[in-house]
Amino acid sequence: MNITQDLSIIELIIHASLVVKLVMALLTLVSLTSWYWIFRKAFAIRDARTRTDKFERDFWSGGDLNALYQSAVNDRHHSGALERIFEAGYREFTKLRGQKTIDPTAVVDGARRGMRATYQREIDDLEAHLAFLASVGSVSPYVGLFGTVWGIMHAFRGLANMSTATLSAVAPGIAEALVATAIGLFAAIPAVIAYNRFAHDVDRLAVRFESFMEEFSNILQRQMR
Repeated sequence: MNITQDLSIIELIIHASLVVKLVMALLTLVSLTSWYWIFRKAFAIRDARTRTDKFERDFWSGGDLNALYQSAVNDRHHSGALERIFEAGYREFTKLRGQKTIDPTAVVDGARRGMRATYQREIDDLEAHLAFLASVGSVSPYVGLFGTVWGIMHAFRGLANMSTATLSAVAPGIAEALVATAIGLFAAIPAVIAYNRFAHDVDRLAVRFESFMEEFSNILQRQMR
């Protein structure tokens, strides 16, 4: 078999040492898992952004708050994150407002706490599995590098049994070791790009949610006067 055949990707993987094969298999599994979560988070964040836009249009169109609340309650399975935040705050507001002995400031503070708790749950849900993508992006190159170092060590150990070291003898072993680094980079680069993008999108949604909570709290404060 000539060097060109030995250096084909499939041949390199087949003839790699057991440790390098395990590293390649692990990195391939991690890469496939990260791509799964990349697509899942992309759709989830896009859906959250679309539903947030829709609810903000409905809310600031001047509609009745009771009607918006009933709509959120009746269609809870299809409501967005911002709609659930509004629902939690308005539910707490109506419950506390019915108690005549409670100070108006305490009523608004209770609504704000209800919104804050729901806000935290929604942000946690949007951020789920982002830590996995960050870990893939930071660890995969080192795992691939470990496979490469091991493969190169294995290749040079094989030279000990040869009387003459030639390029044709050492090149396949070094090349198969470098495949591990390539797979590690293939797993890491998309994960890093996706993590940075999704983290930015979640931060922007978080700012919109916090702005809404403050503005809605001001509306409730005026209603208590």
